[in-house]
Amino acid sequence: MNAPIISVRGLEARYGDSSILRDIDLDIRPHEVSVILGSSGCGKTTLLKNILRLEQPFAGSVKYWGEELTDMHEIRYQEVLKRFGVLFQGSALLNSLPVYDNIAIPLEQHTRLSQRVIDRLVREKLHLVRLDGAIYHLPSELSGGMKKRAALARAIVLDPEILFCDEPTSGLDPLTALALDELLLDLKSKLDMTIVVVTHELASIQRLADRIFFIDNGALIFSGTPAEAQKAGLDTIDHFFEAGRFD
Repeated sequence: MNAPIISVRGLEARYGDSSILRDIDLDIRPHEVSVILGSSGCGKTTLLKNILRLEQPFAGSVKYWGEELTDMHEIRYQEVLKRFGVLFQGSALLNSLPVYDNIAIPLEQHTRLSQRVIDRLVREKLHLVRLDGAIYHLPSELSGGMKKRAALARAIVLDPEILFCDEPTSGLDPLTALALDELLLDLKSKLDMTIVVVTHELASIQRLADRIFFIDNGALIFSGTPAEAQKAGLDTIDHFFEAGRFD
């Protein structure tokens, strides 16, 4: 089995005196789509933020290719962060800037590429997410699905090794959600990425997941494939999927 890109051991997250996550162990394997799931408020997004060190874990270890992230020197951490793409739940586009400028921001901030090369890369990524015609639109002129694709283009513009997606299909109608899931799988293949998705959408889980991490009340209660989840015999998981089981 391939060594994990991300290895989490004994992770604990707290907000004040409240324990949000406790004793989380998981491995993110290369070239897989790993889905972190569970009911709303179970700690999924908190886990994602702690893995990325957007929030500092209260305790535990998070390693990237064996290198500890939690106490990494800031200069090295910023280098590693360039290898991570993040698709935020609300897209997080800057409303005052057109799509082109939103996507160009990571290239302008983190590279010394010429404007000609930046222009080519922005257009390439917009083509990959099928948004060529909206290059100069403002975010307010985009539909919900188009905003997600624009944010996705920005998340992949530095060619990340891992793409993290927080509730990527939240608020989308079923057909738009299907198209976004299919786009994620297409990008995974074309760009040879590993993808980590936080979601509670049953249809997306069915379409995307190679591996599932199920969080319940701050604890990891299951880790394995979708097929293994069906056979786990855990009431919490069975109840979660009772409205739409895996094919």
